[in-house]
Amino acid sequence: MALIRTENLYKSFGELDVLKDVNLVVEQGEVVCIIGPSGAGKSTLLRSLNQLEKITSGKIFIDEELFLHREKNSTVFRTASDIYKRLLLEMGMVFQSFNLFPHKTAFENVTLAPIHVKKMKKSEAEEIARELLGKVGLAEKADEYPSRLSGGQQQRLAIARALAMQPKIMLFDEPTSALDPELVGEVLGVMKDLAESGMTMLVVTHEMGFARDAASRVIFMCDGMMTEEGIPEKIFMEPENLRTKQFINSIL
Repeated sequence: MALIRTENLYKSFGELDVLKDVNLVVEQGEVVCIIGPSGAGKSTLLRSLNQLEKITSGKIFIDEELFLHREKNSTVFRTASDIYKRLLLEMGMVFQSFNLFPHKTAFENVTLAPIHVKKMKKSEAEEIARELLGKVGLAEKADEYPSRLSGGQQQRLAIARALAMQPKIMLFDEPTSALDPELVGEVLGVMKDLAESGMTMLVVTHEMGFARDAASRVIFMCDGMMTEEGIPEKIFMEPENLRTKQFINSIL
């Protein structure tokens, strides 16, 4: 079952076309990595899915329900408000920057949204928080404030915070790009564990090793278009598109 599907997605900023006819499908249980040069539209695609950017034209389906349909910068259809909110909550998002609440402890950062947004019982949210902090290796940092954590620890905390909302799919927008090189591995390790646990993931990344090892499918984007996709072995060893070949040769 497709958890996310787009049809003929376009996004323009004035005269600049950032997304051009993007038709994306992410099936339940898949780990889809999006790679490509800077300015290809990768992050804009993710931000369009969770409504941080308004698409110019196209359709977005979440969990096989039509979520949004826009044409020429005008909304043709948007699902009912309660369904809209529910479907948005099915997507967890981890950004390049950590976006943590600096005045809240690690534990409070994880429990806040489940209690106040999902109206979860405090005891249930706290139990989930303890489990997730353990899962990302931060059980002993529960009472620390973000400023006392390393960049890698902060990003792992951001992952735990997103998971606490119990999403059906996790979106990662270059989650290691702001980290010092020696801290990248600990975040990728958590993401690999997530992938192996069966979490559906859509990952924009420059970490080619992660894409090769963890992805079930790799998409190459360039100039706002999905120009090639396939299993990692095909994309990295036998790419068909010339631009994909040039990109792979330049980074490997």
